[in-house]
Amino acid sequence: MIKYYYTDVETGEFQKIETLKPGSWIHLENPKTEEVEEISQMLGVKKSMLLSVIDNDERPRIDEEGDCTMLLLDVPITTNKKSKPIITLPLGILVIRDDYIVTVSLQKYPILDSFIKGKVKEFYTYKKSRFVIQLIYQIAISYLSILRIIDQKIEATESKVLTATKNEELLHLLALENSLTYIITALRGNGVVLDKILKGNVIQLFAEDEDLLEDAIIENNQAIDMADLYRGILSSTTDTVATIISNNLNSIMKFLAGITIVLSIPTMVASFMGMNVKLGFWSTNPFAFILLLLLSLLISIIIAIILKKKNML
Repeated sequence: MIKYYYTDVETGEFQKIETLKPGSWIHLENPKTEEVEEISQMLGVKKSMLLSVIDNDERPRIDEEGDCTMLLLDVPITTNKKSKPIITLPLGILVIRDDYIVTVSLQKYPILDSFIKGKVKEFYTYKKSRFVIQLIYQIAISYLSILRIIDQKIEATESKVLTATKNEELLHLLALENSLTYIITALRGNGVVLDKILKGNVIQLFAEDEDLLEDAIIENNQAIDMADLYRGILSSTTDTVATIISNNLNSIMKFLAGITIVLSIPTMVASFMGMNVKLGFWSTNPFAFILLLLLSLLISIIIAIILKKKNML
């Protein structure tokens, strides 16, 4: 899917356009091969640069080819998969001369929606350097938002740990821990790209852009520290959950063993009294059945008290 956006220089109005013009923002969302070829021929960009963004295994980097500079950054995305609740996907940002900015994404990214819906202040498609820095800043902010969600999930899981007897909570924590590993790797890769941009050799930086870029680097480093902290907490929490689940199961097994012993008493008494032998008093007493029940109950109570003192019930 190809979309064109443009900010009018005179009025400052941001709008979606049908015909490409200088100063436009071109966005490719999960593009098809023919769409990539169309943009490649239209803008004179190598097809390989556009296709590299579509590869999930591509790492954050900077690539320059003629009049085109490409920044490849990782963006955090939430999913509905329990095994991978949070993943990172590449976002390609191509600055083509002083004319166009092209963004390439594998799917719909919330950070791009914030630009399209006008939620980002002082955003103009014709201000290429500022647009790139604003994108970088929004990516850094999105990582912090994702990390807050992870923190909430950790707290929610911890509240269920004390009564957990299944592996579900443990698997949930392991999935979050794996997500944090991907996030830390992506953040560090993005950090390398940001440091190169700050040196001023990648895109032209103005004074106000440098301030925003420095803020983005600070946010990115803060996200790395938070992710490291949460991963450490998750690691220790996972070990604790595994121990608690094991202890809870042991307690249940111990309780069931105690109950089995107590309930076996009436069975034993009934078995002895049901033997095919003369029972004397018991065979002629009309209250024998009631007396046997009371005897069984008494012995069971005594056994239960003993087991309770031994912390088996």
